[in-house]
Amino acid sequence: MFLFEKLDALREAGSFDDSVPDCVFCNLNPLFELRPYQNKAFCNFINYFENDRLRSNPTQVLFHMATGSGKTLIMAGLIMYLYHRGYRNFLFFVHLDNIIQKTKDNFLNQTSAKYLFAPEIIIDGEHIPIREVDNFQNASTGVINICFTTIQKLHSDMFFVKENAPSIDDFIEQKTVLISDEAHHLNVDTRKGKTDLDDEDSKSWEYTVRRIFNANNNNVLLEFTATCDLKNQFILSNYENKIIFDYDLRKFCEEKYSKQVKAIRADINYEERILQALLLSQYRLKIFQDNRLNVKPVVLFKSKTIAESKQYAEVFPEMLRTLKGSSLKKIISSSPIDEIKQMNNYFQSKGIDYDKLAQELREEFGPARCISVNDEKEATEWQLLLNSLEDANNPYRAIFEVKKLDEGWDVLNLFDIVRLYETRDAKNGKPGSATIAEAQLIGRGARYYPFNIDEEQEKYQRKYDNDLDNPLRICEELYYHCQYDSRYIDELNKALIASGIMPDNQTKIQYTFKDNFKEDDFYKSALVFRNKREEKSRKSINELLPSIRSKEYYVTVHTGKTTIDTMMSDIISNTKAEIHTCRTTIKDIASKNFSIIHRALRRIDTFKFHTLQSYFPNITSIKDFIFNGSYLGDIKMIIESNEKTLTAPILFDACFDVLSTIGNEISITKTIYKGTYEFTDAKFNEVFENKTMYITDPQGEGIGISQNASTVSPDLKIDLSDKEWYVFNDNYGTSEEKAFVKYFSTFVNDLKKQYEKVFLVRNERQLVLYSFDGGERFEPDYLLFLRKKHSSGYDQYQIFVEPKGDHLIEGDKWKEDFLLQIEKRGIPKKTFVDDNTYHIWGFPFFNKTHRVKEYTTAFERLTSNGKVKPSAEC
Repeated sequence: MFLFEKLDALREAGSFDDSVPDCVFCNLNPLFELRPYQNKAFCNFINYFENDRLRSNPTQVLFHMATGSGKTLIMAGLIMYLYHRGYRNFLFFVHLDNIIQKTKDNFLNQTSAKYLFAPEIIIDGEHIPIREVDNFQNASTGVINICFTTIQKLHSDMFFVKENAPSIDDFIEQKTVLISDEAHHLNVDTRKGKTDLDDEDSKSWEYTVRRIFNANNNNVLLEFTATCDLKNQFILSNYENKIIFDYDLRKFCEEKYSKQVKAIRADINYEERILQALLLSQYRLKIFQDNRLNVKPVVLFKSKTIAESKQYAEVFPEMLRTLKGSSLKKIISSSPIDEIKQMNNYFQSKGIDYDKLAQELREEFGPARCISVNDEKEATEWQLLLNSLEDANNPYRAIFEVKKLDEGWDVLNLFDIVRLYETRDAKNGKPGSATIAEAQLIGRGARYYPFNIDEEQEKYQRKYDNDLDNPLRICEELYYHCQYDSRYIDELNKALIASGIMPDNQTKIQYTFKDNFKEDDFYKSALVFRNKREEKSRKSINELLPSIRSKEYYVTVHTGKTTIDTMMSDIISNTKAEIHTCRTTIKDIASKNFSIIHRALRRIDTFKFHTLQSYFPNITSIKDFIFNGSYLGDIKMIIESNEKTLTAPILFDACFDVLSTIGNEISITKTIYKGTYEFTDAKFNEVFENKTMYITDPQGEGIGISQNASTVSPDLKIDLSDKEWYVFNDNYGTSEEKAFVKYFSTFVNDLKKQYEKVFLVRNERQLVLYSFDGGERFEPDYLLFLRKKHSSGYDQYQIFVEPKGDHLIEGDKWKEDFLLQIEKRGIPKKTFVDDNTYHIWGFPFFNKTHRVKEYTTAFERLTSNGKVKPSAEC
């Protein structure tokens, strides 16, 4: 079992603190918002370090984290924590000098946009400076002393003593934290299966690090890499009990923290390939500018040899100097790909002709905006500029290189990579080393450039996966321009899938309005209503958010479940432990034993009274916070354990687990909102439009599968293509959503007797509502529109519908509560006066197993006789 799996087991058992201490959280640059997985990485290390039974001395752990996931930020936070734990000396080492220079900028240069610490570092009430040192012989006690070195220099210093260089004595006399970046380069001996890593005769890099590490029993070795070779049995054996956090590139991309990678392969010459990339880069620049985002897209030109790269860098200015609009017109008009067509339509809509476009490219990619990085001297000389390409005062938009940027390059605004050679190096269908290196470079370019158009959007994650027609989609994509060679693309794709950058099964789906619906006056002129959110003063906050308060928290504590797996077979033997389930609330537990809740709260920083009052100014005491149903009192818990009668230790573990989760939710909610009672109008055809999406690995009856597919069971299957009441071409929702559409189809005939218009609309993240009490974002899955005439106009009903699977009904109860409040609280507000009457309602959750009766009762309100009769589908 990996170390991180042991920690996950402790987390699940409730024996784990999931809060990041103030010494870490408050001393990192507030501009870098901690992501959930980074919080988990910190908590894994802190819980391990403070667990004497789990931790070994000296302490060695490995953070296996994807390129671009913020490893250096984790290093910075751990420096803060370990200073708090009494460490003063920190040795940072890596194999490349350019990474040293980048890290120094991150740790020491307060003027850098990528400086990782807070303006003032305060630990245990003291102001703590950071000081770069050459060695630790005269290290100060009230200072963070950091020595930066390459592993090559460190190795030399340990065997050939030099003045002002670190020596082995430094590490014997004082405990030290060793921070190894790109740590996979150290495993020379382990990779070969060498067992005696302390053999002085070998004198490898790994031996040197091991010698320093073992010099003091209190030393700590923190290793960081994105590429731990766990397929090597010796590496796996050595690191199984050291990998403290695992967050590979696949998880990183699946959670939308990366750009999406697209390969543009074209049978065109190199000059046309270069110009195609420049055109797309310029288009992307303008899309950013249209949205008031100061982002400068960069293009990288990758050659096979240094000589070729230098040649391209030399001819590039002349190519642009003589560039004519007619050349660009030829490239654009001959390209069949949609992205180029969209780009061309954009330029035309802005009145930018081809000659003007050629002039823009000459200016934007002139000699002063190009940089060549082809040898060690150039890489070192330009390192800080290359790692600050995002800065407003950094002029560079084009980079020429071979492989100097494959490691240690932090770049967010690289959006195009142009491959200026045609060779392949695959063998037996497997990608070769060059292709794998190209995939690694693409991984660096796939780092997401954080932006948001409004404060509701997640800044650090992709936002347009389900809105492929949005112009901003190009700002979340990395284009790899290469030759028209399907075999090469297949090899590269294998390398990208293996690294986790690309999912291995994506399906493109489209929600398209039916032509006859687009001809209907409803589509052309109907109004749709939605509310907004407004910021709420902390002084008015007197409750937890509904999404926190209404959830049921499921906890397992000491269940005794045990399984025996017979290795190299499919035999699994499950032993039956007697499991007992108890439903209770925080208030019930506190009523019987107040100290259980109080003790759990005291262990979590968020619930210290002065901190708690900053979030909830109206609480009068901790006791009030515990018992009041608006806060913790009515928090529901389902506790599973092997005890029929829950003991105090089990209750404490369960409460600590739940309260840690709630505390984390409270601490990350910086601004509190409320949803407006007013629902303002907008034109239907401005809110809802055709939608194109990518779905990863669609299966069975679930998301991404047509409701008319052969894999869909008969009780859910329906051909929607000829159903005039369903406005889109098909339904690709969950099985529960498909069940609702099939259920609704049986009532259409009855509804048509009462209403002249009956339309069901799939809402694919196009209309957003905000709960009245907490201003929490909610996108109901469907909207039902009903319209009937009255004497001077018509009545229109707009009804929000949310199908919900069994496992989500309780956890999403706040959404149902909000839906049922809309009819009484929601006020339709028209921009222009007309003779029509508008009604906005919300229905209870639909669930085919548990909620059909309630749903039928809700439907009956829509008919004049109060009854609807299911019929065959319409």
